[in-house]
Amino acid sequence: MKVYRFVWWSGGLFLCFLFSIGATVTLGSAQIDMGTVWKIIFSHLWYGDHLPPDIDVSSNAIVWQLRLPRVILAAVVGASLAIAGVIFQGLLKNPLADPYVLGISSGAATGAVLAILTGWGSLWLGKWTVPVYAFSGACLALFLVLRIADQRLRTESLVLSGVVTQAFFGALLTLALSLSEKEFQRIQFWLMGSFVLRDWDHVWILLPVMGLGSLCAWWFSRELNLLVLGDRSAAHLGMDVTKVRFFLLMLASLVTAVAVSVSGTIGFVGLVIPHMMRMLTGADHYTLIPLSALAGAIFMVWGDCAARLILDPRELPVGVITAFIGAPFFAMLLKKQQKG
Repeated sequence: MKVYRFVWWSGGLFLCFLFSIGATVTLGSAQIDMGTVWKIIFSHLWYGDHLPPDIDVSSNAIVWQLRLPRVILAAVVGASLAIAGVIFQGLLKNPLADPYVLGISSGAATGAVLAILTGWGSLWLGKWTVPVYAFSGACLALFLVLRIADQRLRTESLVLSGVVTQAFFGALLTLALSLSEKEFQRIQFWLMGSFVLRDWDHVWILLPVMGLGSLCAWWFSRELNLLVLGDRSAAHLGMDVTKVRFFLLMLASLVTAVAVSVSGTIGFVGLVIPHMMRMLTGADHYTLIPLSALAGAIFMVWGDCAARLILDPRELPVGVITAFIGAPFFAMLLKKQQKG
């Protein structure tokens, strides 16, 4: 029964994901029908750069060079944040835990902005400069959250620790922005979450990290299931709780940091999507991780599409869209926890 349910959900979400890609690529100032979009995509996959003569040059440029990389990047970022949310919620046994609420995203954004403003290490790290700095900031934020929270990792202490950590890194970001007049507006817009001026290079930076992170998280599904029972029960079943928790925390921080380094701070995806999929499909991490990744990708693709079109030709930060959806959901969860 579980296998049938997983196949049904995964198949449905995958078809919805394909439809979302095709539909969002068609939308914009230049309307291109979905048949042309998929024809261009399959032509590039089959022929490479040597396209058939019946494909319009302008349509090809709009689809392949402008819209499709942005849509794919949004999908990868959404999947990455959803996976990180599943890991944090499973490790901390807390449905309110996610990279944004815990301040991990703010730490990663601070590291990324520092890399952009200073350029330190760019000669050695190349295109990985911003992701490496973002990962360092995420690790620092995670360390602060766990140090401030009490050892029982209660919901209230974790949320308050995340608020304190987010406020601290928010102050650092404000200080950094105030010292850089030339890059102020661009970085400010990017920090609110944006996929503007992103191309295939950014996709190839994030996609391997997301793919490897998904596989590692799924490989540790059994351990995540055991940790839900409690540390003592997991240890009695032969698991090294300390090592597993440390590895998974670093994995979630890495996935979050690389996503933030290319998209800015986008909140509530790691909170809303895992909790919603847990309610719909169950709490088994063997199925929860891949289904949350698909759902996160779909959610972010349509969120970015809404950010592009609502004020067309102007563009909203995608973080505004996710916050409008995620903030009421977060308030509902917090109220439910207080009643419990």
